[in-house]
Amino acid sequence: MIAFGSDTRVFVATEPVDFRRGVHGLVALVSEGLAGNPYSGDVFVFRSKRADKLRFLIFDGSGMILATKWLEEGRFTWPPIQAGTMRLTSTQFAMLFEGLSEWRQVEPRAVKRPTIVA
Repeated sequence: MIAFGSDTRVFVATEPVDFRRGVHGLVALVSEGLAGNPYSGDVFVFRSKRADKLRFLIFDGSGMILATKWLEEGRFTWPPIQAGTMRLTSTQFAMLFEGLSEWRQVEPRAVKRPTIVA
């Protein structure tokens, strides 16, 4: 399982990408097409046209990591195809990466922040 800290931001490109693109092509897509910073430490997730493969891109401070996962059977559950990105929690990403369809039902719990009473 791939896991990131709870403060790591995960962005999913909702449109399929050409998986012939390498690391440089995806870095360009993040910065130009998705208006993101590929060197920020954020995770950028991409899907294949058939939805059976995913790629994610992350800069770890010393270099760019590009990982690919494909399912031998079945497909990943993806949000509807539209322009732009959507944001996931690190837990949702871990579930997506594992091929679980329930990742869309996991919502972060709202936490009431304490206030100082004078």
